[in-house]
Amino acid sequence: MKDRNIVLVKKAIKGNSKALELLLQKHYEQLYRTAYLYVQNKEDSLDIVQETAYQAFRSIKSLKKPEYFMTWLTKIVIHCAMNHYRQRKDVIPLTDEILSKQTLPSTEPAYELMDAIKELKESFRTTLILFYYHDYSIKMISEVMELPEGTVKTNLSRGKQALRKCLKEEMIHG
Repeated sequence: MKDRNIVLVKKAIKGNSKALELLLQKHYEQLYRTAYLYVQNKEDSLDIVQETAYQAFRSIKSLKKPEYFMTWLTKIVIHCAMNHYRQRKDVIPLTDEILSKQTLPSTEPAYELMDAIKELKESFRTTLILFYYHDYSIKMISEVMELPEGTVKTNLSRGKQALRKCLKEEMIHG
């Protein structure tokens, strides 16, 4: 993290809300993308980012090491996204219901990949998102997910296997 960011984080920890606001604005895009990978819905993603900002404001003073700000913030957005995902899991929006009845296959590979990622076990999904979408190292993922590095490597390997299997089934069954 750049020196300027560390200075802002230290100010935020001391209670400077403007400093935290600047940091959140700076990392807004990454927070939004992470949320979107979980819920795949613009409005819900915006809600998650808003909840993340609220949680960050509430708990910034608990951050012990300013250099781990992004790890800490990523952990918050993932927890907010997973909570939102769990709450919404049983809700099927009317638009999804209508779209699923259409017989047109999805020809967009990116959508197929997103659908496959959404179907993965939560720990696999989070590991893959952090590793491939955010370029986090195994060590950083270990810190964010509070898991041993060996478990992160296993989740990464098994997640890729599950993703391959899911995508192959999509290709076979259309």
